[in-house]
Amino acid sequence: MNINMIFAWAPGLPEILVILVVVLLLFGGKKIPELMKGVGKGIKEFKNGINEGEEKKEEKDNTK
Repeated sequence: MNINMIFAWAPGLPEILVILVVVLLLFGGKKIPELMKGVGKGIKEFKNGINEGEEKKEEKDNTK
């Protein structure tokens, strides 16, 4: 399989720049830090949930 076919769906630098400009225009410079803070909190909660699930699974496996 050709490596180019594997990454054919991945956006390149021009696409990423266009997306960043659109986000900047939609949310403005002052809202972007708030938006990123919310995304960071969401990622942190997601990781905490995964870790809790793994801990519960280990506890369940250890009790058997």
